[in-house]
Amino acid sequence: MRSWLTWSAVVVGTLAVAVNAAAAYVYFDDASRAHTVARGVTVAGVEVGDLTEAKARARVARALVPRLERPLVLRFGPRRFVVDPQRAGLAVEVDRMVADAVALSRRGSLLERFARDVRGRSVDVALPLRAAYSTAAIQRFVRDVARKVDRPARSAEVVANAVAVRVRPSREGIAVRRDALAAELRRRLVDPRAARTLAVPTRVVRPDVSTAQLPRRYPAFITVSRGTFSLRLFRRLKLVRTYRIAVGQAGLETPAGLYKIDDKQVNPSWHVPKSPWAGELAGRVIPPGPQDPIKARWMGFYNGAGIHGTDNIGSLGSAASHGCIRMSIPDVEELYELVPYGTPIYIG
Repeated sequence: MRSWLTWSAVVVGTLAVAVNAAAAYVYFDDASRAHTVARGVTVAGVEVGDLTEAKARARVARALVPRLERPLVLRFGPRRFVVDPQRAGLAVEVDRMVADAVALSRRGSLLERFARDVRGRSVDVALPLRAAYSTAAIQRFVRDVARKVDRPARSAEVVANAVAVRVRPSREGIAVRRDALAAELRRRLVDPRAARTLAVPTRVVRPDVSTAQLPRRYPAFITVSRGTFSLRLFRRLKLVRTYRIAVGQAGLETPAGLYKIDDKQVNPSWHVPKSPWAGELAGRVIPPGPQDPIKARWMGFYNGAGIHGTDNIGSLGSAASHGCIRMSIPDVEELYELVPYGTPIYIG
C-alpha cells in the first residue's frame, strides 16, 4: 500500500511538473509573439503575416509609400496640372496600420492564440489603408484648376453700324465640376492601385441666348446712315426695306448712337422745343393740320428726336431737319406698322 502511494505521488508530481512546463512554454511562446503579426493578416493589400512589427512596417512602407507619393496628373486638352501628394498633405499612417495588425493578432485568450499557431491557422483579416490628406489643400488646387479651365458662355448679340447688322455668334462655356474633381483627387490620393492620370471633369455651360435664338428677339431693327440719307429696316435681322430720308442739318444733327423706339403716335401734335431756332413758336403745341410739320406718324427715340412723316418731299436726301428723321408719308406709315415699341435704332 505504501509503495502504491509513493508511486502515485511520483506520477502526480511528474504530471504537475509537465503541466507547469507546458504552461510556461505556452506563455513564453505567446510572449515571444507579442510583437508579431498573425498569419493571414494583410494591411492595405500587403501581406504582413508572421512578420515582426518592425519588419511589417518596413514591408508596408516599401509597398505603399512610393506608389502613393507618385504625382497625380490632370489632363484638359493639351494642358497638364500636377498634384504633388506631399503638398496635398498626404500622410500614410504606416505605424498605425501595423499597430492595428498586431493588436488584432492578440485577440482571444492565450490558449486560443496558442492553438491557432500550433495548428497553423490564419486569421484571414484585411485591414484597410489608413492615410490622411489636407482637404483645404485639395480645395485650393481645385479652385486653381477651375480658374485656368473655366470659360464663361457668351450669348449671341447684335453688332450694328449705320448700314448693317451682324450677329456675333454665341459660344458655349466650360466649367470644372469642382465637387467631382475634389472627390476623385481624394480617392486617388489614397488608392495605390489607382491610375495617376485623369481627365479634368467638366460640364458645358449654355449661353443665355444662342445664335439660333437671337433673330426671334429682334422682330425689327432699324439702322440710319446720316451720310447716305438712308434708313434700313431689318426683320429677324434680315434686311427687308431701305428708305430715303432727311436728317438733321449742321448744328442740329440727328443724334448718333444706339436707341430704342419709346414713343409711337398716329397724327401727332408738334411739341415745339424751347430752342432758339423755333423762334416765337418755342414751347407751343401745334395740333395736327397744315401748320404741323410732323405728318402722319411719330416714332420717338431720344430727347425729343424721332422719326416722322413730311410733305416736304424735296428735303429727302439732305440734311434739312432740326434733328429728327424725315420720311415720306407713305413710307412712315408703312414703317410705323412694322416696328413695335422697343425696336432698336442705330444711327451712325
